[in-house]
Amino acid sequence: MNYLDDTIAAISTATGEGGIGIVRLSGKDAIAVVDKIFSSPKNKRLKDAKSHTVVYGFIIDPSGNERIDEVLVTVMRAPMTYTKEDVVEINCHGGMLPLRKTLEMLLKEGARLAEPGEFTKRAFLNGRIDLSQAEAVIDVIRAKTEQAERLALQQLEGRLSSRIAGIKERIANVCAHVEAYIDFPEEEIETPAKDEIIGSMRGIIGDLAALSRGYDEGRFFREGVSTAIVGKPNVGKSSLLNALLQKDRAIVTEMPGTTRDVIEDYLNIKGLPLKIMDTAGIRETHDLAEMEGVRRSLCAIEGADIVIAVFDGSRPLDEADAEVVEKVKDKKTVFVINKSDIANPAFQSSALIQPIINVSSLTGMGVDALKDAVYSLCISSGSAAGVEDVIITKIRHKQSIDNALKSIKEAAEALRGGQPLEVAALFLRESLDSLGEIVGVVTTEDILNRIFSEFCIGK
Repeated sequence: MNYLDDTIAAISTATGEGGIGIVRLSGKDAIAVVDKIFSSPKNKRLKDAKSHTVVYGFIIDPSGNERIDEVLVTVMRAPMTYTKEDVVEINCHGGMLPLRKTLEMLLKEGARLAEPGEFTKRAFLNGRIDLSQAEAVIDVIRAKTEQAERLALQQLEGRLSSRIAGIKERIANVCAHVEAYIDFPEEEIETPAKDEIIGSMRGIIGDLAALSRGYDEGRFFREGVSTAIVGKPNVGKSSLLNALLQKDRAIVTEMPGTTRDVIEDYLNIKGLPLKIMDTAGIRETHDLAEMEGVRRSLCAIEGADIVIAVFDGSRPLDEADAEVVEKVKDKKTVFVINKSDIANPAFQSSALIQPIINVSSLTGMGVDALKDAVYSLCISSGSAAGVEDVIITKIRHKQSIDNALKSIKEAAEALRGGQPLEVAALFLRESLDSLGEIVGVVTTEDILNRIFSEFCIGK
């Protein structure tokens, strides 16, 4: 049987109690399947219902004519639906029992349990949305901040697709010019024409490079910025975490080595989600538990996008502080001088690297400046902060753009080097294929399976 011939069903609302719960179906037999277990007080059949109307009634167990739930059923006929197929949504009461019983009966009457993301996958396969828009659906669901949601909605609305389509058209025009000379070999390409083609390629290269450079910032908004607070014991790392979160998340004592494990929480800075980690103090120790804590701290530094390195401003820097500086030298780092309200004149900040922020976790002094410094370290001025330009957020998109960029550069180099025009045309075709992967013009079943496996069942 053809994959799209199946009628699929799933519970589309989150697990747990709620006011309502929705069971969704899609497929050519969706209306007929629900009709088998639905009863209206006025004997209205769903097959007679107009598209995009709601019908009141009951879900009935056909085996014993027992009422399962009082429901509202929404009938949506193809092609004006999410999947471009017939879609039915059964609004049940929000307990899991009526939802599960309803789903079980639908499966007995001929529907198949939907795979993760299968509704959205059908929307893509049926041409309602392209692949980048399909991927944006899960980003909207998972967005942790308003800024992240705006980026996802931008992609869902097709702005990335439009940008890619525009670049593809320019590449296709260049390719047409090159192939015209291949088709008419007696007309040798002249220098002015060659320079014009290379100039067009240069503009395309610039646009692709700009899209690629924006990936880190887009990823930060989509996934969050992994941020490790590090330093030697008793410099106030846990106090700083609490001050940033404005709650008592970590235990704070005057005893060095209180934190033995990595403590995680989330912080929103101007729409930028931070996964912030308080780590154990870095020092030489023979305590087995603390040794494990130090090891995890070093792992946190290695895996973090940025580091907040904390130093005790009430005491001079020592060898343990110097070790911390050494450990973070290859990371994007904000250096924080804590306890600045009781600063020691002997503290020498010259050993640290900008940006350096003076903070008092006790009074809150400098905490906002620290947040600004973290934001500036992650986001270039005027780029994703305003979400005016198209920003890519997925590594799959970046890889395709980078591959297209590489092919365009090779095409330009082939043309400049006097290689056969067929070589340049081949590279141009490769770049078009690479960009086609983003929107799903060129794709494989493996790529589709990996993308939609991230979705929840029912979406």
